[in-house]
Amino acid sequence: MQAWDDTTLDALANATHADPFACLGPHSIDGARIVTTIQPGAHQVRLIGTAGSEPMERIHPAGIFQGTLASGLDYTLAINWGETSQTIEDPYRFPPILTDFDIHLLGEGRQLRLADCLGAIPARIDGIDGIRFAVWAPNARRVSVVGAFNGWDGRRHPMRLRYDVGIWELFIPAVEIGTLYKFEILTKSGDILLKADPLARQVQGPPETASIVADNLAFEWHDESWLKNRNGRADNALSVYEVHAASWRRHDDGRPLLWSELADQLIPYAAGMGFTHIEFMPVMAHPFGGSWGYQPLSQYAPMPALGTPAEFAAFVDRCHQAGVGVILDWVPAHFPTDAFGLAQFDGTPLYEHADPREGFHQDWNTLIYNFGRIEVRNFLVSSALFWLDRYHVDGIRVDAVASMLYRDYSRKEGEWIPNRYGGRENLEAIDFLKELASAIEHYAPGAMLIAEESTAWPGVTRPVAEGGLGFSHKWNMGWMHDTLRYIEEDPINRRYHHDEMTFGLVYAFSEKFVLPISHDEVVYGKHSLFGKMPGDAWQKFANLRAYLAFMWTQPGKKLLFMGQEFGQSSEWNHDIALAWQEADTPAHNGVRHLLADLNRVYRSEPALHSTDFNPSGFRWLIGDDRDQSIFAWVRQTDDVAQSVVVLCNFTPVPRDSYRVGVPAGGRWLECLNSDSAIYGGSDLGNLGAITTDGIPAHGMEQSLVLTIPPLGVLILRQDR
Repeated sequence: MQAWDDTTLDALANATHADPFACLGPHSIDGARIVTTIQPGAHQVRLIGTAGSEPMERIHPAGIFQGTLASGLDYTLAINWGETSQTIEDPYRFPPILTDFDIHLLGEGRQLRLADCLGAIPARIDGIDGIRFAVWAPNARRVSVVGAFNGWDGRRHPMRLRYDVGIWELFIPAVEIGTLYKFEILTKSGDILLKADPLARQVQGPPETASIVADNLAFEWHDESWLKNRNGRADNALSVYEVHAASWRRHDDGRPLLWSELADQLIPYAAGMGFTHIEFMPVMAHPFGGSWGYQPLSQYAPMPALGTPAEFAAFVDRCHQAGVGVILDWVPAHFPTDAFGLAQFDGTPLYEHADPREGFHQDWNTLIYNFGRIEVRNFLVSSALFWLDRYHVDGIRVDAVASMLYRDYSRKEGEWIPNRYGGRENLEAIDFLKELASAIEHYAPGAMLIAEESTAWPGVTRPVAEGGLGFSHKWNMGWMHDTLRYIEEDPINRRYHHDEMTFGLVYAFSEKFVLPISHDEVVYGKHSLFGKMPGDAWQKFANLRAYLAFMWTQPGKKLLFMGQEFGQSSEWNHDIALAWQEADTPAHNGVRHLLADLNRVYRSEPALHSTDFNPSGFRWLIGDDRDQSIFAWVRQTDDVAQSVVVLCNFTPVPRDSYRVGVPAGGRWLECLNSDSAIYGGSDLGNLGAITTDGIPAHGMEQSLVLTIPPLGVLILRQDR
């Protein structure tokens, strides 16, 4: 008997049927248990039940077969393909895979473990192993799972639509870990789209674009103690080594190091240099290496060129065992337009805005997430939590926050749409960022949320409950631009730019700032940090050492891009390794030695990190000696004995017999002198210690008379 009419069969054969479960699989018809299957290209299909095996009738030339199940409910299908044959479980005999509770959370945009619901997830249903697939495509006419297991034929595995949330799902038995797959989508207009899985946890590397069925990352972690004690509190030292994983080091043939190799080399290097954290430029898979990861398409999959998800997890685990935290750059502002990705995902602007005045970034030729859709916000918040939970990372740095906050970002008049109140603020993005911060605070306590935000938007690091955006830290872009302009000036002209070094203290405590010298400052003709320095070779190195010492003693946490710790002379190039051949030369190694000592002093002296966000922890001693380009300040805690005094001389002229007030009398030690011979300097200083003489100066009852070396910085503390 033929259970379905020709129109239904033609729809199945042409892969246009919107509800395959209505006719495929087992159905009770006139008291009989009828099984229907579509197997294009099959010579014959047999229905194997508890009562035996019988051939199924071909009821459509496209390969639709039908048979009657004599008894029982369980059955398998034996398929003869001509030269080969196989026996399979029928995907269309299994019940829905998303529970009513899943549907409820998804409908409200509150499923914050989205990777446990959508994507390709290994599962065991009714004693059968397989993969459960699910994807959000509410405006599609039909969605199928395609892959090597079905000849990439969209007729073979069309999915069930859960109408209330627009999610398509299907459990396919016997699909193996490592299988390539995509979603084939029939749009309302009749177009066929082949899309990578937005929730894929493993993907092919470019130029290939398929998703890969990943295991459930049953990784054995060894960092319980680290996670229990980690926190992003304001009084902790935070010294971050920013790394582009694919170009830190490379093999002789140009291949990047794998995660296991980075674990052997990068972790001990960063730990030995005294950094508290490694921050990676985006490791989420991205189609174009020249974007450095800032145009990702896989918000849930690590980049495949460096290894598997388990190998990335092992890298994080080894970081934690070595006492080093991991921060990931993360990009929720925009995504690339690649046809296999999120753009027009179901034939409509699903993840992006329809109007290019809201949905297209002119600067980057990318699409902007539609933060007004709860499903999009859910997708992004879940992604951030996924990296914090699944991979135990310690913080997320959100890229390009300014572009999210303002509707007119980098747009001329008439190129943007005001918000509902007529303003330029992106209210939906603001709500998203607050939702993100609240979720991380609740579900990943102790993890950091860092904003790359370049405007004067108020309250970026103020708690959400107090009206802020809820970030734990914000990059201080103003400080970075001002101080770099100053240090690039010839020392003879620095007296005219003195305020550029002091202005940052006007607003230094308005947010919880990180002082960043990031990758953006050492590319595209901006020169390396070493290359920005004026003067001959000796002065360049001295300037660089002085600038780093200045930075490490200012209020704010620290971030330095790889290569700058040894004064790489060339700009960063993402296609090649750092210039490690320079690092071991005496002058460059002197910079590296200084940076390691700066981290040691910074971490060991509470005054240099515990009051970074408290104005009571900083006091100018000398901020107006522009003629000699001298700066001096004290970093302090409630314990006067912990005070640290810093003096900077940004001219190549030594300053002898220079008086500076200090918080207490007695003997003061030079705990660091950037001009020391061990760093490649002239070794001019104060023989390691100096004693006060009881003369008041700079508002202090005691003072020191000392020598400040040329282009040098002194860090002094009491002899305790």
